[in-house]
Amino acid sequence: MNRQQPSPMPGHRYRDIFARVPVAPVDRTWPDRRITQAPLWVPVDLRDGNQALADPMDPERKRRFFELMVAIGYKEIEVGYPSASQTDFDFVRLLAESDLVPDDVTIVVFTPARADLIARTVESVAGMRGDVVIHMYAATAPVWRDVVLRRTRDELASMIYAGSEEILRLAGDSVRFQFSPEVYNLTEPDYVLELADHLTKQWDATPERPVILNLPATIEAATPNVYADQIEYMHQNLPRRNGVILSVHPHNDRGTGVACAELAVLAGAQRVEGCVFGNGERTGNVDIATLALNLHAQGVDPMIDFSDIDGIRSVVEHCTRMPIHPRHPYVGELVYTAFSGTHQDAIRKGFAVQGPGVWEVPYLPIDPADVGRGYEAVVRVNSQSGKGGIAHVLESVYGIRLTPEQEREFAQHVQRRTDASGREASAEELKAMYEEVYGCSN
Repeated sequence: MNRQQPSPMPGHRYRDIFARVPVAPVDRTWPDRRITQAPLWVPVDLRDGNQALADPMDPERKRRFFELMVAIGYKEIEVGYPSASQTDFDFVRLLAESDLVPDDVTIVVFTPARADLIARTVESVAGMRGDVVIHMYAATAPVWRDVVLRRTRDELASMIYAGSEEILRLAGDSVRFQFSPEVYNLTEPDYVLELADHLTKQWDATPERPVILNLPATIEAATPNVYADQIEYMHQNLPRRNGVILSVHPHNDRGTGVACAELAVLAGAQRVEGCVFGNGERTGNVDIATLALNLHAQGVDPMIDFSDIDGIRSVVEHCTRMPIHPRHPYVGELVYTAFSGTHQDAIRKGFAVQGPGVWEVPYLPIDPADVGRGYEAVVRVNSQSGKGGIAHVLESVYGIRLTPEQEREFAQHVQRRTDASGREASAEELKAMYEEVYGCSN
């Protein structure tokens, strides 16, 4: 049945995740669960996303992006890496010394587990009026330990514990604490549990003042079900679980970051870090807009507001100086557009019967109006289009109604023109062709 030939690419140089790290057995319950409420969304565009830009954001663009995220409704925002650059430090100081941060928004700042950098980070948030989280990270996976850090498990653990003690000493009760074992998905699970046990004890994790344990799929390395198993294992085995907010930070190296995040929430994750439209290193962080609107499309309140998605896109493109792909889920220019005749016919018939109740228009998973889009671009005409789509454009834009016989006749005329030109026909061109064929516009 399958006539495909072996690839010449050197696949023998790679190993699957099961050969790279122990994947602990888990009493799997996530496949039977449903997502019925939104997790806590934490955008990292100003830190993780910003450090992946060819042209990192200047203070004006950072401020504009921050104000956008507040307007969307995020209640916890990672705002920078203040020990990494003066620009990041100054931006955190701006937030501390101004009224830009609403009372109900928590600010997160990022630091490695190094005493001098921790001190600089604590200095950056001095005087911040609202809640602050200091997010400490260290790369824990074997390849990073051996090749990058050149430390044993015990040596790295000692470095992490010294860092967590320094944060506690300098910041104390004025902040909350977060730890990320970077490349969690390629780290031995017993090692992560060992670190989590020490840190949640040292930081006195309680339901009233929970510690955030963030488990990044820093490099996607397996199918999403494996990541879900890894998250559920921690969910079931974490010490002081009721004093821990279990968080995830998926990247998109395999193109399955959204699936990893959704399955991780099913597996017990309560918090998701990502970027608004998926910006980030390599193929990007998980796309929070897609995740949120996926919930919306299932009838679950995402608890953030994308009702002006084109306005949001405009700000993001300005701040990142990167364009959004026209096929990007929910926000791309073409994602609510049909050129194919069969799709156009189904959409036209769906619109004809759609009332104010449950949305059920074929090929449109959500009503474009939910995100501020109109209907004028839902059907566009080229050589692949059919009579129903052509008739829909004339009727919806100009109120011109064709008889069934005219639909068939006029579609042949339009197809000849678009075949010859090799391009799309605008509504204005369709109207001109209609007048050419029938001599009038009504």
